[in-house]
Amino acid sequence: MDIQFIGENLLAGKIGQFFIVLAFGASLLSTISYFFATRNKDLSDRSWTRIGRISFLVNWVAILGIGATLFYLILNHYNEYYYVWAHSSKALPVYYIVSAFWEGQEGSFWLWAFWQSLLGGILIWKARTWENGVMTVVAFSQAFLTSMLLGVEIFGSRIGSSPFILLRDAMDLKSMAPVVFADPENFKNYLKFIVDGKGLNPLLQNYWMVIHPPTLFLGFASMIVPFAYAVTGLWQRKYKEWVKPALPWALFAVMILGTGIIMGSFWAYEALNFGGFWAWDPVENASIIPWLMLIAGVHVMIAFKNTGHAFFTAIVLIILSFVLVLYASFLTRSGILGDTSVHSFTDLGMFGHLILYNVVFLAIPVVLLIVRWKELPITNKDEETYSREFWMFIGALVITVACIQVIFSTSVPVFNAAFGTNFAPPVDAIKYYNQWQAPFAILVTIISGFTQFMKYKRTDVRKFYSSLVATLVLAIVITAAFVYITAVYNNLMYILLTFSCVFAVLSNAKILSQGFGGKRKLVGAAVAHIGFALLLLGALVAAATSKPISLNASNFIPVKDFEKADKPGENIVLYKNEPKKMGKYTVTYISDTLVAPNTFFKLNFKVYDEKSGKIKEDFELNPHIQSNETMGLIASPDTKHYLTRDIYTHITSAPEPEAAHEDHEGHSEEENYKAPRIMQVSEGDTLHTSSGVLTVKALNNKPQAKSLVLAESDIAVGMPLEIDVNGKIYKTEPIFLIKGNNVFDFARNIDELGMRFRFTKVLPDVGKVELQVFEKPQQAKDWVVFKSIEFPFINLYWVGTIVMVIGFIISIFRRQKEVKTP
Repeated sequence: MDIQFIGENLLAGKIGQFFIVLAFGASLLSTISYFFATRNKDLSDRSWTRIGRISFLVNWVAILGIGATLFYLILNHYNEYYYVWAHSSKALPVYYIVSAFWEGQEGSFWLWAFWQSLLGGILIWKARTWENGVMTVVAFSQAFLTSMLLGVEIFGSRIGSSPFILLRDAMDLKSMAPVVFADPENFKNYLKFIVDGKGLNPLLQNYWMVIHPPTLFLGFASMIVPFAYAVTGLWQRKYKEWVKPALPWALFAVMILGTGIIMGSFWAYEALNFGGFWAWDPVENASIIPWLMLIAGVHVMIAFKNTGHAFFTAIVLIILSFVLVLYASFLTRSGILGDTSVHSFTDLGMFGHLILYNVVFLAIPVVLLIVRWKELPITNKDEETYSREFWMFIGALVITVACIQVIFSTSVPVFNAAFGTNFAPPVDAIKYYNQWQAPFAILVTIISGFTQFMKYKRTDVRKFYSSLVATLVLAIVITAAFVYITAVYNNLMYILLTFSCVFAVLSNAKILSQGFGGKRKLVGAAVAHIGFALLLLGALVAAATSKPISLNASNFIPVKDFEKADKPGENIVLYKNEPKKMGKYTVTYISDTLVAPNTFFKLNFKVYDEKSGKIKEDFELNPHIQSNETMGLIASPDTKHYLTRDIYTHITSAPEPEAAHEDHEGHSEEENYKAPRIMQVSEGDTLHTSSGVLTVKALNNKPQAKSLVLAESDIAVGMPLEIDVNGKIYKTEPIFLIKGNNVFDFARNIDELGMRFRFTKVLPDVGKVELQVFEKPQQAKDWVVFKSIEFPFINLYWVGTIVMVIGFIISIFRRQKEVKTP
């Protein structure tokens, strides 16, 4: 453009864009080089491999350059760049600036490409004879990912979306502020008017969002590695050999992606107000489907490695797990879930680009399977029913069917867009998916339990049943006790799932004891299975027995325009400093603090001993809200953690901060109060108000206030007041001023009590002064509506996660030792 814009810093953006082009070109060169290296029959000639290595490492350096440049721009708030303006603001602390880095599509694509380049570097170092084939696949995937960041137009079509696009190129500034930018001089100096960015999505302003996305995308990136080994095995006719080096990577991917998903549930539990850790949101579904598919694939890989059976199933599941990662990316980034998910991305014009990524990486293994079909080691021999590999195959099949159900339901918007249909997604997603997935969970946990008593190829039936019976009986007894304690006996499905989880824990605990006795190779799987069962059990109990404890018998909320709570009977309204009974708790709304852009509420919970009246428990929770122009009231909960339960509390409605604390131009603040009580008082007089007992103290002849400037002839008198509210003393001091021939008074408010005081006259003849006391009507007092939910035994969910991860780590080290063993 001919216009010279004032204040723009263009050099950094050009450097960043250079790194993007370099990363794409280097990854493409690496793909081509490694491909030719696989076709080179002269083993002494490593030239193509060296070019592939160097170009991939150049790609890695370029990826680091992109990240460093973008972070520099965000940290310094260069709002001339659209990505900086759209995702950050000066009010954000540094750790949320990090979250802003990957809030947008471009940043998250960079994160994915960064992890994939790092994993590629490790493979160059560790893959040995597999390097050429595996790195061809990884580098090709890297070329696709970096192309998503290009943001260039070729033959009229835009490829990718660059984080270094300028704000004036991405948006029509004149339409943003027609009056301002109609002036050419203002338009040239537009940065003078763009003083800050839009800021970070309120839902993402949580510390979990600093660590959850990197972990999740490391999981996504690591899924390419077992896929690359599987494709290379087909390509280079290493049909059996690929499993051994791929297995540790598959376990690593399962562990990391699972950890990332659970971190997401931590975030949902702590930052979102839907009342739990999982809501079966389409984006959540998109991440868990490839994880479950890879879990199924890992088990069939182990069965194939030990028996030679189920080769086709193993390789198909590994291929599908990565393809489903790409499909998940399409679902969340194409904008197709915009109406059904609370945290999907909008379409940035990459719809076709994402489809191409999916199609290419699905077509490559499918073509290889077709071409190599007659050579594949597919056995027609029937497997023994009493063999571990048979039931591992059945378990994998159950998981696959469960995934298909979730995929089908989540993909309803895709079907509607593709075929012009109008299918509606489930109204109550949580209930819908729970009903479908509970039977699958029961089957999987039971299978993971009794297969531990089996051996590969053939099991002694008598020993199997003798080992099984004792565990079954003990599982039934523990289940009965657990069901009684948790009171889930009104739902048969919950009882069966409880039994299956308990049975899985006991079965694997028995195997674990054998592992400690010398059979160490069994330890990792047993620990992971125990963790998974505990996770499911915790999720089951928390979901089945959670209950609102903020019960409102009247089923009515006496607050004007109350809309946020769709169940008034599960919400309580509190007026500031007015305790209210909530079950065994006495709850008091103490205060609220505005720390822009959030308002933090201090709610005090007390439990009194019914006989002595002494306080048994005393704690505070600080849920907070943010009023957002586009999203309305954003509520983030706070939770009191106990060993056996959580008290989860979030705000469902509150007055706008401006309405509660500011006066509006053209209106008197006293319009918000009832007509004042006007009294003649003197030192020591008391007055009963709706909040407490007011006492008048001795007059102060030297009052001080920020807005009070006195001349020598001025006379100012303060009236100290104390209000006793259930033993808590509030103090204030309205002031009376005589300035020349004019009389003024300075009113004082106690917002927490909804009171205002004016010292309006001095009556020397009677030795008294005039005091006006304003009180807000009940509905005008500071108020808040909240909901509290009790989650029993929720810690089983979190403990199960930790145990499961430990099990995966043990298994990874064990399988890695097998790779090193010739």
